[in-house]
Amino acid sequence: MYLNSQNWLKASIEYENSKYQRLGSVVTNNGYSDWATTDIDASIKSMWYRLSRRESDYCIEYSNDGINFKQMRICHMNEGTNEIQFGIYACSPEESSFEAIFSNMKITECKWLEHK
Repeated sequence: MYLNSQNWLKASIEYENSKYQRLGSVVTNNGYSDWATTDIDASIKSMWYRLSRRESDYCIEYSNDGINFKQMRICHMNEGTNEIQFGIYACSPEESSFEAIFSNMKITECKWLEHK
């Protein structure tokens, strides 16, 4: 999710080695970033993500099967109440290459249930 160069968030999967890779999320508010990660097995080859929003609060979830989602991160974006830009990306920061396939992108009603 991109507001501007000083305010954005992302979810990612990053290959580390033959044993594990990392699910990651970065939140950048007013130019200050923090990064949260969790290790997953390197044998996992597909991942689903879900981003939900309530005003300027956001929830990122992940799933191995596209059905059962687990919370990855909840965050607040200081400037996130208005229109946002949203998209997908792939990168290879070192001198390497890989194939990335994106599919099943949907825009739906918010799936992040309110606590009452």
